[in-house]
Amino acid sequence: MGPVLAGVLQLLALTGALAIAYVPLGTYLAKVYTADRHWRVERWIYRCIGADPDTQMRWPAYLRGVLAFSAVGVLFLYLLQRLQGVLPMSLGFRSIDPDQAFNTAVSFVTNTNWQSYYGEQAMGHVVQTAGLAVQNFVSAAVGIAVAVALVRGFARSRTGELGNFWADLVRGVVRVLVPLAAVGAVVLVAGGVIQNFSGIHEVGQFTGGSQQWNGGAVASQEAIKELGTNGGGYFNANSAHPFENPTPFTNLFEIFMILVIPFALTRTFGLMVGSVRQGYAVLAAMVTIWLGFTALMMWTEFAHQGPAFQAAGGAMEGKEVRFGIGGSSLFAVSTTLTSTGAVNSFHSSFTGLGGGITMLGMMLGEIAPGGTGSGLYGILVIAIIAVFLAGLMVGRTPEYLGKKIGAREIKLAACYILI
Repeated sequence: MGPVLAGVLQLLALTGALAIAYVPLGTYLAKVYTADRHWRVERWIYRCIGADPDTQMRWPAYLRGVLAFSAVGVLFLYLLQRLQGVLPMSLGFRSIDPDQAFNTAVSFVTNTNWQSYYGEQAMGHVVQTAGLAVQNFVSAAVGIAVAVALVRGFARSRTGELGNFWADLVRGVVRVLVPLAAVGAVVLVAGGVIQNFSGIHEVGQFTGGSQQWNGGAVASQEAIKELGTNGGGYFNANSAHPFENPTPFTNLFEIFMILVIPFALTRTFGLMVGSVRQGYAVLAAMVTIWLGFTALMMWTEFAHQGPAFQAAGGAMEGKEVRFGIGGSSLFAVSTTLTSTGAVNSFHSSFTGLGGGITMLGMMLGEIAPGGTGSGLYGILVIAIIAVFLAGLMVGRTPEYLGKKIGAREIKLAACYILI
């Protein structure tokens, strides 16, 4: 099988898997965030944090909940890193320096997951699992909660209540992310991703000498890293590392996990506002951009310009041989359009046009399909602006889903785009 055919087949398989998951997952998410009953484990959590999940919040209270929870998350993760030197299972690593600890804490709490350290040489098991992995769950749940609150604003009339932030947060973790991540981790383990709490050990090299490696609960963290569009890698090489992403199958599965929730949330939006067609319209815009970027990326990376490219079958410099051009292009487009940050190849080693595609994907502002939650509210802001401009051109009062769009709404939408 040629590399071009392999890349096309991977794209078709991924598109088919996303299409199969779209309706059931989108419908399930809508049921999760509109249900009246609370699970027993959820009620225990509400008691522990002192929250009343049945209290409806207006936007100032909802915003205070988001900011307060995020501030506590930054403080907790910062202290956990600063105390690493005295924690068990730290693998002998020292505590993280104050500036590095604060940078990492803010990065993971805000779902940015920008890393300026070698994961396998800096973070022990406790910080990785109880700190970084936990933030991968809750930061993604916060993103979904904010998107759901915006959708409720479109769906409801004669009330300014947007739901309850604590209920949305807990349900996102307990009912959505934990079950999906558990299944994803099992699939990754079956595919060869490691999952253990072993210490540092030496491994012989083919060229002679030895190298030190440590294990870790990688599969479980890798699953939520992709599902939550987080991107922070357990190892410095991220998803190019064979412990995180060993085979073409795991590579394609990780891309699927990156995209499945952002795409499915468009159906959740359609169901919650009472117009499935609106959800399909948003989905169509997302899919058109994603497929267009992917096709253009594959074309430019497969182009045989020069003897080196011809010998390798494409622009293979900076890419893993086990993934090839197709798997690397799919991953690069999906991770940049969702602002995930995970990588299985060096974006700086792509061709000029390919590197430009990744840059444009980052600059689009998370709309095709965007991050978990952030993609939905990002493209809804674009929809509001589009409807406003269309209304001005035809001389009608701009409305979207029965809500009038005036100067106040456009100012807020402009602030979102500028920020």
